[in-house]
Amino acid sequence: MLDRRLNACRPDLAEKALEGAVDAARFVAGVPARIDLPKAALRPEASVEAGIDTELLLGEPVIEFDRRDGWAWVKSGLDGYVGYVEETALAAPRAEPTHWVTAPRTFLYPEPDMKRPAVTALSMGSRLAVTGEAETRGTRYLLVDGGAVIARHMGEVDRPVADDFVAVASRFLETPYLWGGRTGFGLDCSGLVQLSMMMAGRRVLRDTDMQRDTIGLEIGRSDLRRGDLVFWKGHVAILCDRETMIHASGFTMDVSHEGLESAIRRIEAMYGSPVAYRRPA
Repeated sequence: MLDRRLNACRPDLAEKALEGAVDAARFVAGVPARIDLPKAALRPEASVEAGIDTELLLGEPVIEFDRRDGWAWVKSGLDGYVGYVEETALAAPRAEPTHWVTAPRTFLYPEPDMKRPAVTALSMGSRLAVTGEAETRGTRYLLVDGGAVIARHMGEVDRPVADDFVAVASRFLETPYLWGGRTGFGLDCSGLVQLSMMMAGRRVLRDTDMQRDTIGLEIGRSDLRRGDLVFWKGHVAILCDRETMIHASGFTMDVSHEGLESAIRRIEAMYGSPVAYRRPA
C-alpha cells in the first residue's frame, strides 16, 4: 500500500503521476500555489480535529489537487508531503521568492521602521520576494509584499546559511516542543532535523521513520561523531559530539541538549533502545 503521506491518492481522486499505479475515479496534474500565511498546518484530514502532520511556511510551493468546503488537498513542493490545509492559507503564485528568513524568528513591519507595530512574525525558512531596500536610522531593511523585514535576518533563497546543520539546530535551543511543528515558534524532533538541514542546503523527508530509512548511511554506535543522527522508535536526535545530542524533546518540552548515555537510559524504559544510527551523506 502506498504511503498516504507521500502519495496523493484517494478513491475519488489521485495525482496524474500515479495513473496506472493506483485506482481512482479521476486523475489530475494539480495546479501550483504557494503558502500565503506565516505558517499553515498540514493535516491528514480536512478537519481541525484531525491533528497536525507538519507545517508549511510562508512562500513555500505546493501543488493543489482539490478544494472544497474551505479545505485544499495539496502536496508540498519541497518534501512531497500530502495533506489538507485551510484554503485561506493558499495563494496563486506571484513573484518568485528571492530571499528567505535566516534568523530563527523575525518580524514583518508595515514599513521600514522597527518602531512601528509588527504586522506578523516569520520563521526561519519563510520565503519572500524582495522588491527593494531602505534604511531607517542606520538599520537596513528589505522591502517585500506587505511591508519590510530586517535585512540582516534575510539571505538569498536556498543559499545555505551554514555548512554545519548542527550549528543551525543549536540556534533553536529553548524553542518550545510542538507536535508537528516545523518553525522557529515550535518544533518536533524530526521537524528540527528537517528545518536545520534545509537551511544547510540538504533536503530530507519530514517524519522520523522516513528520515531513518533515507538519510545517509547506517553506522555503528562506536563510530559516532558530530552531525550523526540517533533514531529511536518515533524519535530522532542530532549529535553535537560523541557524548552530547540536541533534540526537540517531549520530555523537557523544548529544544535542548542532553547527554547521549543518559538519554538512552531515560528513553529505554518507555520506548526501548535506539533502532539506528545514521550519518548524513
